[in-house]
Amino acid sequence: MQNEILFTVLALIAIVSSIVMISAHRPIDSALSFIVTLISIAALFGLLNASFLFVVQIIIYAGAILSLILFIIMFLNIKDENLPDEKYKNRWLLATSVIVAPFSAILIDLILRSDIATNSVPSESFGGIKDVGLMLFSKWILPFELVSILLLVALVGAVTLSKRSE
Repeated sequence: MQNEILFTVLALIAIVSSIVMISAHRPIDSALSFIVTLISIAALFGLLNASFLFVVQIIIYAGAILSLILFIIMFLNIKDENLPDEKYKNRWLLATSVIVAPFSAILIDLILRSDIATNSVPSESFGGIKDVGLMLFSKWILPFELVSILLLVALVGAVTLSKRSE
């Protein structure tokens, strides 16, 4: 019972902070809300006894990547008057929410019908480094390599854009 309450609280924190992240006007507010989202997701991994995923989520995502994002935001020194006027942002968010809501309802219905609810206790080796490594480098090797190529292209594009502005 206590785990269900803790899960519900962490899930609500993740959902609310992600909504704040999307709807915030200032980039620093979005980044801080993103930190809260990542930490609550890490706590959900901890609740599942997935210690490796918990540590990776905290160290890599909440630590390294978000530190980089905050550094870039502070380095660019974006002022409120330099931000674009987003007159229709709330309308776009509402329209997107209306479009995504039926798909979310279908997904929730599928999850509730599946055997996930009956097999709610994860296996002993769930989230361990061996299982994650075996799954990542066997079944998911193509998506892993495609993401690495995408990150390389983004890095080359960022360097090209930064050189062009000089």
